[in-house]
Amino acid sequence: MPTRSTTNKAKRDLAEGKSSSTAAGEFVREEIHHVREGKHGAKNTKQAIAIGLSKARRAGVPVKPGRSASARTKKKAAQDEARAGKKTSPKRSRASKSARQKEPRSAASREALSRQAKSSAAKRKKARGRSSPRSATKRATTTRQKRATKKAA
Repeated sequence: MPTRSTTNKAKRDLAEGKSSSTAAGEFVREEIHHVREGKHGAKNTKQAIAIGLSKARRAGVPVKPGRSASARTKKKAAQDEARAGKKTSPKRSRASKSARQKEPRSAASREALSRQAKSSAAKRKKARGRSSPRSATKRATTTRQKRATKKAA
């Protein structure tokens, strides 16, 4: 269960017009802190992030799964959104927490988070193509042309 302050921060972010991923970031941040302080563990950094996103969805933050997300992830996201505002049964909560307590705490280390951020950035870079200033200019030019043709039509 996320703390009240985390939920309030997320709600404030949404009220300020910030993106839902920014609001969800508060829950991910809290989850990383939980792993670091030894409340429970996580198999890897991705799992810690996934738990935070799941909590965000259950708290009512409209976080959509990524375009390349698996069918299983999309299904889980839909389940979480459907459960928004509802309490988790104590039995299930205890079971998942006891399972996570057996996991290592190294998933939230500086090294692990750095590794995750680097691999995620590399994936984005690869998906976008070359990220040189020249290719960025090309993309901007094509976008402007598309907008101009839409306005003219």
